[in-house]
Amino acid sequence: MAGLSVALALSATCAFSAHAADPKPDAIVKTKSIEARVFLGDRIKADAALAADCLAEGKKWLDKNAAEAAAARKADAQFFKEGGWEFERKYEIRSVVADRYVSVLRNDYMNTRGAHPNSDVNTILWDKAANKRISIRPFFTETADGGPTMKAMVKAIIASLTDEKKRGAGETATDEWFKSVEPRLLKIGAVTLAPSTEAGRSSGLNFHYPPYAVGPYAEGEYVAFVPWETLKPYLTSEGARIFGGARPKGDADEP
Repeated sequence: MAGLSVALALSATCAFSAHAADPKPDAIVKTKSIEARVFLGDRIKADAALAADCLAEGKKWLDKNAAEAAAARKADAQFFKEGGWEFERKYEIRSVVADRYVSVLRNDYMNTRGAHPNSDVNTILWDKAANKRISIRPFFTETADGGPTMKAMVKAIIASLTDEKKRGAGETATDEWFKSVEPRLLKIGAVTLAPSTEAGRSSGLNFHYPPYAVGPYAEGEYVAFVPWETLKPYLTSEGARIFGGARPKGDADEP
């Protein structure tokens, strides 16, 4: 997905603020310092274990930000003249592979009454068989920091981001903006399993980057796609089992 224009970024901000159109929050904290909400997608609610896991994490996020808002108001109340902080977190399923591996997008919106609101994106990979969060490690023979798998991923990610930026923001397709994409599992970017034209399989990996991560705020979020064929030399037997097919045409338009 190409970087969003300023207009699209503002539209997304407005959409986050249109609380009346949103369903009832699954958790909420509302004080004079902050109104913060957590929403679970319907498909997440259908999985009791996954829903419980996301909700527990979301409530901790609410409590943390409520405490920070209260402390900020106590330290300098003038910054709250226009109202309290507004925070929102949404959990949505991005893909399900082999009826087992569930990729979840976690989108955050934060308005602390600064120059502009901010947003963040992270991901969860859920193993339905084990009812727990996992990483992509089981799909690769090695994932050492700076190892061949991580280096291959970084190279493919930068190629994908460069291609996206050439469509509208080519001047920021530079090493300076890409330096945060490191060949380390915890630094390479938030990852989901991309859907595939073959049922039950994944066409590769989608890496999700929030504003500021690989480009200026005005460019919005980016999603870099790495096809499974690029990663084929590094796959375990489980990786070979779940990867295959091509990326559906509409997937590039998804967040």
